[in-house]
Amino acid sequence: MSDAASSNDAARADVWLWRARFFKTRSLAAKFVDEGRIRLTRAGAESRIDKPSRTVKPGDVLVFGLAGRLIAIRVLDCGERRGPAMEARGLYEAVEG
Repeated sequence: MSDAASSNDAARADVWLWRARFFKTRSLAAKFVDEGRIRLTRAGAESRIDKPSRTVKPGDVLVFGLAGRLIAIRVLDCGERRGPAMEARGLYEAVEG
């Protein structure tokens, strides 16, 4: 496995939320995570992400409230950069409740 492929297998929670364009800055994403406002489901086990350095991986389900809405998404890719909105939408898919 190449270095590029292995680095794309996981991303810090704050970095991923910023790349996926849920937050305008990485520091806003980190503050949101620090407040413990994101639930992570991985392999059927649910936990709360409380540190920005916690990793998210493809297949993880994240649930959080933002701007008065409950958002439930499945991580599809970790991405390599904060790109345009169309690229960011490819990092996740909505999960039906």
